[in-house]
Amino acid sequence: MTDHLEVRSGAYYDSVSLMQVSRQVAGAPGVAAAQVAMATELNLDVIAGMGFSVPAGVQPNDLVVAIRAEDENGVASGLTALETALAALRSAGSQAGGFGEAPAPRTLGRAVAVGAANLALVSVPGQYATVEAYDAIDRGVSVMLFSDNVPVEDEVRLKDAAAARDILVMGPDCGTAVVAGVALGFANVVERGPVGIVAASGTGAQQAMALLDAAGLGVSHCLGVGGRDLSATVGGRSTRQALAALAADESTEAIIVVSKPPAAQVLADLEAYAGELGKPVHWATLGTGRPDLTAAVEAFLEARGQAVPTWPSWPAHDSRDPLDPLDAATGASGRYLRGLFCGGTLADEAMLVAGAQLGGIRSNIPLAPELALDADLRADDHVVIDFGDDGLTRGRAHPMIDPTLRLERVAAEGSDPTCGVLLLDLVLGHGAHPDPGPELADAIRGAREAARSGGRELPVVVSLTGTRGDPQDLAATAAALSAAGASVHLSNAEATRTALSLLSDLPADLLSDTDPLGGPR
Repeated sequence: MTDHLEVRSGAYYDSVSLMQVSRQVAGAPGVAAAQVAMATELNLDVIAGMGFSVPAGVQPNDLVVAIRAEDENGVASGLTALETALAALRSAGSQAGGFGEAPAPRTLGRAVAVGAANLALVSVPGQYATVEAYDAIDRGVSVMLFSDNVPVEDEVRLKDAAAARDILVMGPDCGTAVVAGVALGFANVVERGPVGIVAASGTGAQQAMALLDAAGLGVSHCLGVGGRDLSATVGGRSTRQALAALAADESTEAIIVVSKPPAAQVLADLEAYAGELGKPVHWATLGTGRPDLTAAVEAFLEARGQAVPTWPSWPAHDSRDPLDPLDAATGASGRYLRGLFCGGTLADEAMLVAGAQLGGIRSNIPLAPELALDADLRADDHVVIDFGDDGLTRGRAHPMIDPTLRLERVAAEGSDPTCGVLLLDLVLGHGAHPDPGPELADAIRGAREAARSGGRELPVVVSLTGTRGDPQDLAATAAALSAAGASVHLSNAEATRTALSLLSDLPADLLSDTDPLGGPR
Protein backbone atom coordinates (compact mmCIF):
# COMPACT_ATOMS: atom_id res chain seq x y z
CA MET A 1 0.00 0.00 0.00
CA THR A 2 1.06 3.60 -0.66
CA ASP A 3 0.11 6.43 1.70
CA HIS A 4 -0.26 10.08 0.75
CA LEU A 5 -0.87 12.89 3.24
CA GLU A 6 -0.87 16.61 2.58
CA VAL A 7 -2.00 19.73 4.41
CA ARG A 8 -3.54 22.65 2.50
CA SER A 9 -3.38 25.78 4.64
CA GLY A 10 -6.41 28.02 4.80
CA ALA A 11 -8.50 25.89 2.45
CA TYR A 12 -11.80 25.82 4.38
CA TYR A 13 -14.81 23.70 3.38
CA ASP A 14 -17.81 22.79 5.53
CA SER A 15 -17.93 19.34 7.11
CA VAL A 16 -21.04 18.14 5.23
CA SER A 17 -19.43 18.87 1.87
CA LEU A 18 -16.19 17.15 2.91
CA MET A 19 -18.10 13.99 3.88
CA GLN A 20 -19.18 13.70 0.25
CA VAL A 21 -15.69 14.59 -1.00
CA SER A 22 -14.11 11.86 1.18
CA ARG A 23 -16.51 9.31 -0.24
CA GLN A 24 -15.78 10.35 -3.82
CA VAL A 25 -12.03 10.07 -3.23
CA ALA A 26 -12.41 6.71 -1.48
CA GLY A 27 -14.35 5.42 -4.48
CA ALA A 28 -11.63 6.29 -7.00
CA PRO A 29 -9.90 3.34 -8.73
CA GLY A 30 -7.06 1.93 -6.67
CA VAL A 31 -7.92 3.84 -3.49
CA ALA A 32 -8.32 1.69 -0.36
CA ALA A 33 -9.19 4.44 2.13
CA ALA A 34 -9.45 8.22 2.21
CA GLN A 35 -10.22 11.00 4.64
CA VAL A 36 -10.53 14.63 3.53
CA ALA A 37 -11.31 16.85 6.51
CA MET A 38 -10.56 20.08 8.30
CA ALA A 39 -7.78 19.74 10.86
CA THR A 40 -9.96 19.79 13.97
CA GLU A 41 -8.82 17.76 16.97
CA LEU A 42 -11.44 15.09 16.32
CA ASN A 43 -10.58 14.74 12.63
CA LEU A 44 -6.86 14.59 13.39
CA ASP A 45 -7.53 11.76 15.85
CA VAL A 46 -9.45 9.87 13.15
CA ILE A 47 -6.68 10.36 10.58
CA ALA A 48 -4.04 9.28 13.11
CA GLY A 49 -6.19 6.24 13.89
CA MET A 50 -5.98 5.31 10.22
CA GLY A 51 -2.20 5.11 10.61
CA PHE A 52 -1.20 8.47 9.10
CA SER A 53 1.36 10.77 10.71
CA VAL A 54 0.04 14.32 10.73
CA PRO A 55 2.75 17.01 10.98
CA ALA A 56 2.78 19.31 13.99
CA GLY A 57 1.46 22.82 13.74
CA VAL A 58 -1.64 22.25 11.61
CA GLN A 59 -4.53 24.58 12.37
CA PRO A 60 -8.32 23.93 12.40
CA ASN A 61 -8.66 25.99 9.19
CA ASP A 62 -6.21 23.71 7.34
CA LEU A 63 -7.49 20.98 5.02
CA VAL A 64 -5.90 17.55 5.55
CA VAL A 65 -5.92 15.03 2.70
CA ALA A 66 -5.12 11.43 3.62
CA ILE A 67 -5.19 8.75 0.90
CA ARG A 68 -4.19 5.10 1.16
CA ALA A 69 -3.94 3.41 -2.23
CA GLU A 70 -2.69 0.23 -3.86
CA ASP A 71 0.17 2.10 -5.53
CA GLU A 72 1.19 5.50 -6.89
CA ASN A 73 -1.34 5.22 -9.68
CA GLY A 74 -4.04 4.79 -7.07
CA VAL A 75 -2.83 7.90 -5.25
CA ALA A 76 -2.94 9.84 -8.53
CA SER A 77 -6.46 8.57 -9.15
CA GLY A 78 -7.52 9.69 -5.68
CA LEU A 79 -6.00 13.14 -6.12
CA THR A 80 -7.75 13.55 -9.45
CA ALA A 81 -11.06 12.65 -7.80
CA LEU A 82 -10.26 15.13 -5.02
CA GLU A 83 -9.61 18.02 -7.40
CA THR A 84 -12.78 17.23 -9.35
CA ALA A 85 -14.86 17.20 -6.17
CA LEU A 86 -13.34 20.41 -4.80
CA ALA A 87 -13.76 22.15 -8.15
CA ALA A 88 -17.45 21.23 -8.09
CA LEU A 89 -17.78 22.76 -4.62
CA ARG A 90 -16.07 25.96 -5.73
CA SER A 91 -18.25 26.14 -8.82
CA ALA A 92 -21.41 25.73 -6.75
CA GLY A 93 -20.25 28.51 -4.45
CA SER A 94 -19.47 30.87 -7.32
CA GLN A 95 -22.93 30.30 -8.81
CA ALA A 96 -24.49 31.44 -5.55
CA GLY A 97 -23.60 35.06 -6.26
CA GLY A 98 -20.68 36.42 -4.28
CA PHE A 99 -19.88 39.91 -3.06
CA GLY A 100 -18.14 41.57 -5.97
CA GLU A 101 -14.56 42.58 -5.26
CA ALA A 102 -14.98 42.65 -1.48
CA PRO A 103 -12.98 40.09 0.54
CA ALA A 104 -14.85 37.05 1.70
CA PRO A 105 -16.36 37.42 5.20
CA ARG A 106 -14.25 35.76 7.90
CA THR A 107 -17.04 35.30 10.48
CA LEU A 108 -20.59 34.05 10.30
CA GLY A 109 -21.94 37.28 11.72
CA ARG A 110 -20.17 39.29 9.02
CA ALA A 111 -21.47 36.96 6.32
CA VAL A 112 -25.01 37.48 7.61
CA ALA A 113 -24.58 41.25 7.61
CA VAL A 114 -23.14 41.40 4.10
CA GLY A 115 -25.58 38.94 2.59
CA ALA A 116 -28.72 40.21 4.31
CA ALA A 117 -29.62 36.63 5.24
CA ASN A 118 -32.47 35.66 7.57
CA LEU A 119 -31.29 32.05 8.13
CA ALA A 120 -27.82 30.70 8.85
CA LEU A 121 -26.79 27.05 8.55
CA VAL A 122 -24.07 26.01 11.01
CA SER A 123 -22.21 22.79 10.25
CA VAL A 124 -18.95 22.69 12.18
CA PRO A 125 -17.65 20.32 14.89
CA GLY A 126 -19.76 20.51 18.03
CA GLN A 127 -17.14 22.26 20.15
CA TYR A 128 -17.19 25.25 17.77
CA ALA A 129 -20.89 25.23 16.90
CA THR A 130 -22.23 27.15 19.90
CA VAL A 131 -20.07 30.22 19.27
CA GLU A 132 -21.04 30.30 15.58
CA ALA A 133 -24.73 29.94 16.43
CA TYR A 134 -24.54 32.80 18.96
CA ASP A 135 -22.91 34.95 16.27
CA ALA A 136 -25.91 34.42 14.00
CA ILE A 137 -28.45 34.94 16.79
CA ASP A 138 -26.76 38.22 17.74
CA ARG A 139 -27.36 39.34 14.15
CA GLY A 140 -31.06 38.52 14.51
CA VAL A 141 -31.27 35.54 12.14
CA SER A 142 -32.62 32.06 12.72
CA VAL A 143 -30.16 29.17 12.81
CA MET A 144 -30.22 25.66 11.44
CA LEU A 145 -27.66 23.95 13.67
CA PHE A 146 -26.68 20.81 11.74
CA SER A 147 -23.79 20.10 14.15
CA ASP A 148 -24.11 17.34 16.71
CA ASN A 149 -22.21 16.76 19.98
CA VAL A 150 -23.37 20.15 21.31
CA PRO A 151 -23.86 20.09 25.12
CA VAL A 152 -27.52 20.23 26.13
CA GLU A 153 -26.79 23.20 28.42
CA ASP A 154 -25.60 25.17 25.39
CA GLU A 155 -28.70 24.12 23.48
CA VAL A 156 -30.97 25.56 26.18
CA ARG A 157 -29.02 28.83 26.28
CA LEU A 158 -29.06 29.20 22.51
CA LYS A 159 -32.80 28.58 22.31
CA ASP A 160 -33.53 31.06 25.11
CA ALA A 161 -31.40 33.67 23.32
CA ALA A 162 -33.25 33.01 20.08
CA ALA A 163 -36.67 33.24 21.74
CA ALA A 164 -35.71 36.63 23.16
CA ARG A 165 -35.07 37.79 19.58
CA ASP A 166 -38.24 36.04 18.27
CA ILE A 167 -36.21 33.82 15.96
CA LEU A 168 -35.75 30.06 15.75
CA VAL A 169 -32.91 27.65 16.50
CA MET A 170 -33.38 24.45 14.52
CA GLY A 171 -31.17 21.88 16.25
CA PRO A 172 -28.55 21.05 17.34
CA ASP A 173 -28.27 17.83 15.36
CA CYS A 174 -30.98 19.13 13.03
CA GLY A 175 -30.47 17.02 9.93
CA THR A 176 -33.61 17.90 7.99
CA ALA A 177 -35.50 21.07 7.09
CA VAL A 178 -37.45 22.47 4.16
CA VAL A 179 -37.96 26.24 4.23
CA ALA A 180 -40.15 27.80 1.55
CA GLY A 181 -39.42 24.90 -0.77
CA VAL A 182 -35.64 24.92 -0.18
CA ALA A 183 -34.28 21.62 1.14
CA LEU A 184 -31.62 21.89 3.86
CA GLY A 185 -29.52 18.98 5.12
CA PHE A 186 -31.03 15.55 4.46
CA ALA A 187 -34.39 16.38 2.90
CA ASN A 188 -36.71 14.93 0.31
CA VAL A 189 -38.06 16.67 -2.77
CA VAL A 190 -41.66 17.61 -2.03
CA GLU A 191 -44.23 19.82 -3.70
CA ARG A 192 -45.28 23.05 -2.00
CA GLY A 193 -48.55 22.54 -0.18
CA PRO A 194 -50.66 23.28 2.89
CA VAL A 195 -48.97 21.06 5.51
CA GLY A 196 -46.43 22.47 7.94
CA ILE A 197 -44.20 20.06 9.86
CA VAL A 198 -42.39 20.61 13.14
CA ALA A 199 -39.88 17.81 13.61
CA ALA A 200 -37.81 16.76 16.60
CA SER A 201 -36.54 14.04 14.29
CA GLY A 202 -34.81 14.03 10.93
CA THR A 203 -35.80 10.68 9.44
CA GLY A 204 -39.19 10.92 11.16
CA ALA A 205 -39.80 14.14 9.25
CA GLN A 206 -38.65 12.47 6.04
CA GLN A 207 -40.99 9.53 6.63
CA ALA A 208 -43.90 11.95 7.15
CA MET A 209 -43.00 13.90 3.99
CA ALA A 210 -42.72 10.69 1.97
CA LEU A 211 -46.16 9.52 3.11
CA LEU A 212 -47.73 12.92 2.48
CA ASP A 213 -46.17 12.97 -1.00
CA ALA A 214 -47.63 9.52 -1.74
CA ALA A 215 -51.02 10.86 -0.60
CA GLY A 216 -50.71 13.83 -2.95
CA LEU A 217 -50.20 16.50 -0.28
CA GLY A 218 -47.43 19.09 -0.36
CA VAL A 219 -45.48 20.78 2.43
CA SER A 220 -45.27 24.51 3.19
CA HIS A 221 -42.29 24.24 5.55
CA CYS A 222 -40.61 21.51 7.57
CA LEU A 223 -38.90 23.05 10.59
CA GLY A 224 -36.52 20.74 12.41
CA VAL A 225 -35.96 21.48 16.09
CA GLY A 226 -33.38 18.87 17.12
CA GLY A 227 -33.93 15.44 18.58
CA ARG A 228 -33.66 16.63 22.21
CA ASP A 229 -36.14 19.48 21.96
CA LEU A 230 -39.05 17.55 23.50
CA SER A 231 -36.89 16.20 26.32
CA ALA A 232 -37.54 17.32 29.89
CA THR A 233 -34.29 19.30 29.87
CA VAL A 234 -34.97 21.36 26.75
CA GLY A 235 -38.72 21.56 27.32
CA GLY A 236 -39.92 22.04 23.75
CA ARG A 237 -38.41 25.51 23.43
CA SER A 238 -37.91 25.43 19.66
CA THR A 239 -41.11 23.48 19.07
CA ARG A 240 -43.06 26.40 20.57
CA GLN A 241 -41.23 28.86 18.34
CA ALA A 242 -41.80 26.72 15.26
CA LEU A 243 -45.49 26.19 16.02
CA ALA A 244 -45.96 29.94 16.41
CA ALA A 245 -44.15 30.60 13.13
CA LEU A 246 -46.28 28.11 11.20
CA ALA A 247 -49.48 29.36 12.83
CA ALA A 248 -48.62 32.83 11.48
CA ASP A 249 -47.76 31.51 8.01
CA GLU A 250 -50.56 32.05 5.49
CA SER A 251 -49.50 29.12 3.30
CA THR A 252 -49.82 26.63 6.18
CA GLU A 253 -53.31 25.24 6.79
CA ALA A 254 -52.49 22.47 9.25
CA ILE A 255 -49.47 21.33 11.24
CA ILE A 256 -47.99 17.92 12.10
CA VAL A 257 -45.53 17.58 14.99
CA VAL A 258 -43.14 14.63 14.55
CA SER A 259 -40.97 13.42 17.38
CA LYS A 260 -39.09 10.56 18.97
CA PRO A 261 -40.65 9.56 22.30
CA PRO A 262 -41.13 12.89 24.14
CA ALA A 263 -41.19 13.69 27.84
CA ALA A 264 -44.81 13.30 28.93
CA GLN A 265 -45.15 16.68 30.64
CA VAL A 266 -43.45 18.51 27.77
CA LEU A 267 -45.89 16.93 25.31
CA ALA A 268 -48.87 17.83 27.50
CA ASP A 269 -47.70 21.46 27.77
CA LEU A 270 -47.18 21.68 24.01
CA GLU A 271 -50.60 20.21 23.29
CA ALA A 272 -52.16 22.88 25.51
CA TYR A 273 -50.12 25.59 23.77
CA ALA A 274 -51.04 24.29 20.30
CA GLY A 275 -54.73 24.45 21.22
CA GLU A 276 -54.45 28.24 21.48
CA LEU A 277 -52.90 28.82 18.04
CA GLY A 278 -56.03 28.77 15.90
CA LYS A 279 -54.75 26.17 13.43
CA PRO A 280 -55.20 22.39 13.63
CA VAL A 281 -52.14 20.67 15.08
CA HIS A 282 -51.76 16.89 14.78
CA TRP A 283 -49.28 14.76 16.70
CA ALA A 284 -47.00 12.09 15.29
CA THR A 285 -45.05 11.62 18.52
CA LEU A 286 -43.79 8.10 19.08
CA GLY A 287 -44.18 6.23 22.35
CA THR A 288 -45.67 3.18 23.97
CA GLY A 289 -49.41 3.15 23.33
CA ARG A 290 -49.19 5.97 20.79
CA PRO A 291 -49.76 5.62 17.02
CA ASP A 292 -46.82 4.87 14.78
CA LEU A 293 -45.87 7.50 12.20
CA THR A 294 -47.92 5.91 9.41
CA ALA A 295 -51.01 5.68 11.62
CA ALA A 296 -50.54 9.32 12.67
CA VAL A 297 -50.34 10.49 9.04
CA GLU A 298 -53.41 8.39 8.21
CA ALA A 299 -55.32 10.06 11.07
CA PHE A 300 -54.21 13.45 9.74
CA LEU A 301 -55.52 12.62 6.26
CA GLU A 302 -58.83 11.39 7.65
CA ALA A 303 -59.21 14.57 9.71
CA ARG A 304 -58.84 16.57 6.49
CA GLY A 305 -61.45 14.40 4.78
CA GLN A 306 -58.86 12.96 2.41
CA ALA A 307 -58.74 9.31 1.42
CA VAL A 308 -55.92 7.24 2.86
CA PRO A 309 -54.01 5.60 -0.01
CA THR A 310 -52.58 2.12 -0.12
CA TRP A 311 -48.98 2.84 0.75
CA PRO A 312 -46.56 1.78 -1.98
CA SER A 313 -44.77 -1.54 -1.54
CA TRP A 314 -42.70 -3.76 -3.78
CA PRO A 315 -42.69 -7.54 -3.21
CA ALA A 316 -39.50 -9.56 -3.08
CA HIS A 317 -38.56 -11.31 -6.30
CA ASP A 318 -36.91 -14.65 -5.52
CA SER A 319 -34.55 -15.64 -8.31
CA ARG A 320 -33.44 -18.91 -6.73
CA ASP A 321 -32.77 -21.88 -8.95
CA PRO A 322 -34.24 -24.96 -7.20
CA LEU A 323 -31.68 -27.13 -9.01
CA ASP A 324 -28.74 -25.13 -7.68
CA PRO A 325 -27.35 -26.68 -4.48
CA LEU A 326 -26.54 -23.20 -3.14
CA ASP A 327 -30.21 -22.32 -3.42
CA ALA A 328 -31.48 -25.54 -1.88
CA ALA A 329 -31.77 -24.21 1.68
CA THR A 330 -33.55 -26.32 4.25
CA GLY A 331 -36.00 -23.58 5.14
CA ALA A 332 -34.65 -23.47 8.67
CA SER A 333 -34.56 -19.95 10.08
CA GLY A 334 -32.78 -18.11 12.85
CA ARG A 335 -34.67 -17.05 15.92
CA TYR A 336 -34.15 -13.33 16.11
CA LEU A 337 -35.08 -10.05 14.43
CA ARG A 338 -32.11 -7.91 13.46
CA GLY A 339 -32.77 -4.30 12.48
CA LEU A 340 -29.93 -2.27 10.97
CA PHE A 341 -30.95 1.37 10.57
CA CYS A 342 -29.50 4.67 9.38
CA GLY A 343 -32.37 6.70 10.86
CA GLY A 344 -32.70 6.93 14.64
CA THR A 345 -36.42 7.68 14.66
CA LEU A 346 -37.11 4.87 12.21
CA ALA A 347 -35.17 2.57 14.54
CA ASP A 348 -37.20 3.83 17.52
CA GLU A 349 -40.43 3.21 15.66
CA ALA A 350 -39.35 -0.28 14.64
CA MET A 351 -38.55 -1.14 18.28
CA LEU A 352 -41.92 0.17 19.46
CA VAL A 353 -43.86 -1.71 16.78
CA ALA A 354 -41.89 -4.96 17.07
CA GLY A 355 -41.60 -4.70 20.83
CA ALA A 356 -45.36 -4.93 21.18
CA GLN A 357 -44.96 -8.58 20.06
CA LEU A 358 -41.39 -9.42 21.02
CA GLY A 359 -40.92 -7.43 24.23
CA GLY A 360 -37.81 -5.37 24.91
CA ILE A 361 -35.30 -5.16 22.05
CA ARG A 362 -31.57 -4.66 22.57
CA SER A 363 -30.13 -1.54 20.96
CA ASN A 364 -27.45 1.14 21.04
CA ILE A 365 -30.36 3.62 21.38
CA PRO A 366 -32.45 1.50 23.76
CA LEU A 367 -35.96 2.39 24.84
CA ALA A 368 -34.90 1.43 28.39
CA PRO A 369 -31.39 1.48 29.94
CA GLU A 370 -31.34 -2.24 30.70
CA LEU A 371 -31.74 -2.98 26.99
CA ALA A 372 -28.48 -1.26 26.01
CA LEU A 373 -26.06 -3.22 23.84
CA ASP A 374 -22.42 -3.65 24.78
CA ALA A 375 -19.78 -1.78 22.78
CA ASP A 376 -19.53 -4.59 20.21
CA LEU A 377 -23.24 -4.06 19.36
CA ARG A 378 -23.93 -7.81 19.47
CA ALA A 379 -26.32 -10.02 21.42
CA ASP A 380 -28.04 -13.37 20.91
CA ASP A 381 -31.37 -11.60 21.02
CA HIS A 382 -33.63 -9.30 19.03
CA VAL A 383 -31.42 -6.33 18.10
CA VAL A 384 -31.97 -2.95 16.45
CA ILE A 385 -28.93 -0.74 15.74
CA ASP A 386 -28.93 2.93 14.76
CA PHE A 387 -25.77 3.41 12.70
CA GLY A 388 -26.46 7.16 12.60
CA ASP A 389 -26.12 7.56 16.37
CA ASP A 390 -23.53 10.10 17.50
CA GLY A 391 -21.33 7.37 18.94
CA LEU A 392 -20.92 5.81 15.49
CA THR A 393 -20.45 9.03 13.48
CA ARG A 394 -17.55 10.71 15.28
CA GLY A 395 -15.03 11.47 12.55
CA ARG A 396 -17.10 9.46 10.07
CA ALA A 397 -19.74 10.41 7.53
CA HIS A 398 -23.35 9.65 8.41
CA PRO A 399 -24.44 6.23 7.09
CA MET A 400 -26.90 7.92 4.75
CA ILE A 401 -23.75 9.16 2.99
CA ASP A 402 -21.27 6.38 3.73
CA PRO A 403 -22.99 3.07 4.55
CA THR A 404 -19.78 1.05 4.98
CA LEU A 405 -20.30 0.05 8.63
CA ARG A 406 -23.86 -1.04 8.04
CA LEU A 407 -23.00 -3.00 4.90
CA GLU A 408 -20.36 -4.88 6.90
CA ARG A 409 -22.97 -5.75 9.52
CA VAL A 410 -25.44 -6.90 6.83
CA ALA A 411 -22.81 -9.35 5.64
CA ALA A 412 -22.18 -10.53 9.21
CA GLU A 413 -25.88 -11.17 9.83
CA GLY A 414 -26.03 -13.26 6.66
CA SER A 415 -23.54 -15.65 8.23
CA ASP A 416 -25.12 -15.58 11.71
CA PRO A 417 -27.43 -18.59 12.22
CA THR A 418 -29.35 -16.74 14.95
CA CYS A 419 -30.55 -14.03 12.53
CA GLY A 420 -34.08 -14.90 11.43
CA VAL A 421 -35.16 -11.73 9.60
CA LEU A 422 -33.13 -8.72 8.52
CA LEU A 423 -34.95 -5.35 8.71
CA LEU A 424 -33.23 -2.37 7.04
CA ASP A 425 -34.05 1.22 6.21
CA LEU A 426 -32.92 3.29 3.24
CA VAL A 427 -33.51 7.04 3.13
CA LEU A 428 -33.35 8.96 -0.14
CA GLY A 429 -33.27 12.69 -0.83
CA HIS A 430 -30.84 15.61 -0.95
CA GLY A 431 -27.68 15.15 1.09
CA ALA A 432 -27.84 11.36 1.03
CA HIS A 433 -25.79 8.92 -1.05
CA PRO A 434 -26.43 9.72 -4.73
CA ASP A 435 -27.35 6.12 -5.62
CA PRO A 436 -27.50 3.82 -2.59
CA GLY A 437 -29.75 1.14 -4.09
CA PRO A 438 -27.17 -0.97 -5.97
CA GLU A 439 -24.76 -1.20 -3.00
CA LEU A 440 -27.48 -2.22 -0.60
CA ALA A 441 -28.96 -4.64 -3.12
CA ASP A 442 -25.57 -6.32 -3.53
CA ALA A 443 -25.23 -6.59 0.25
CA ILE A 444 -28.70 -8.10 0.58
CA ARG A 445 -27.99 -10.59 -2.18
CA GLY A 446 -24.70 -11.56 -0.54
CA ALA A 447 -26.29 -11.99 2.90
CA ARG A 448 -29.06 -14.19 1.55
CA GLU A 449 -26.57 -16.34 -0.36
CA ALA A 450 -24.44 -16.72 2.77
CA ALA A 451 -27.50 -17.81 4.71
CA ARG A 452 -28.44 -20.37 2.06
CA SER A 453 -24.95 -21.79 2.05
CA GLY A 454 -25.49 -22.37 5.77
CA GLY A 455 -28.75 -24.18 5.11
CA ARG A 456 -31.23 -21.49 6.08
CA GLU A 457 -33.45 -18.83 4.53
CA LEU A 458 -32.92 -15.17 5.40
CA PRO A 459 -35.93 -12.95 4.63
CA VAL A 460 -35.01 -9.28 4.17
CA VAL A 461 -37.39 -6.33 4.52
CA VAL A 462 -36.51 -2.74 3.60
CA SER A 463 -38.22 0.45 4.73
CA LEU A 464 -37.61 2.84 1.81
CA THR A 465 -38.21 6.51 2.64
CA GLY A 466 -38.37 8.70 -0.43
CA THR A 467 -40.53 10.69 -2.82
CA ARG A 468 -41.21 10.64 -6.53
CA GLY A 469 -39.05 13.73 -6.99
CA ASP A 470 -35.95 12.52 -5.17
CA PRO A 471 -32.77 12.49 -7.27
CA GLN A 472 -32.02 8.81 -6.52
CA ASP A 473 -35.26 7.65 -8.27
CA LEU A 474 -37.59 6.00 -5.75
CA ALA A 475 -39.04 3.46 -8.19
CA ALA A 476 -35.66 2.36 -9.58
CA THR A 477 -34.20 1.99 -6.09
CA ALA A 478 -37.18 -0.08 -4.96
CA ALA A 479 -36.88 -2.28 -8.04
CA ALA A 480 -33.18 -2.94 -7.37
CA LEU A 481 -33.87 -3.97 -3.78
CA SER A 482 -36.83 -6.10 -4.78
CA ALA A 483 -34.76 -7.88 -7.43
CA ALA A 484 -32.19 -8.70 -4.71
CA GLY A 485 -34.90 -10.55 -2.78
CA ALA A 486 -36.07 -7.86 -0.34
CA SER A 487 -39.65 -6.94 0.45
CA VAL A 488 -39.76 -3.13 0.18
CA HIS A 489 -42.23 -0.73 1.86
CA LEU A 490 -42.63 3.05 1.87
CA SER A 491 -44.11 2.81 5.38
CA ASN A 492 -41.56 1.97 8.06
CA ALA A 493 -44.29 0.61 10.34
CA GLU A 494 -45.58 -1.67 7.57
CA ALA A 495 -42.03 -2.86 6.90
CA THR A 496 -41.59 -3.75 10.57
CA ARG A 497 -44.86 -5.68 10.71
CA THR A 498 -43.89 -7.53 7.54
CA ALA A 499 -40.58 -8.49 9.12
CA LEU A 500 -42.41 -9.84 12.16
CA SER A 501 -44.68 -11.91 9.95
CA LEU A 502 -41.61 -13.44 8.29
CA LEU A 503 -40.00 -14.44 11.58
CA SER A 504 -41.20 -17.93 10.80
CA ASP A 505 -42.46 -20.33 13.45
CA LEU A 506 -41.72 -17.87 16.21
CA PRO A 507 -41.11 -19.99 19.31
CA ALA A 508 -43.34 -19.27 22.29
CA ASP A 509 -40.33 -18.48 24.44
CA LEU A 510 -39.47 -15.56 22.16
CA LEU A 511 -42.80 -13.88 22.88
CA SER A 512 -42.48 -11.71 25.93
CA ASP A 513 -44.69 -10.58 28.75
CA THR A 514 -42.75 -7.32 28.80
CA ASP A 515 -43.61 -4.17 26.91
CA PRO A 516 -41.25 -2.53 24.37
CA LEU A 517 -39.60 -0.57 27.19
CA GLY A 518 -38.61 -3.77 28.95
CA GLY A 519 -41.12 -3.58 31.81
CA PRO A 520 -44.11 -5.87 32.51
CA ARG A 521 -47.12 -5.58 30.25
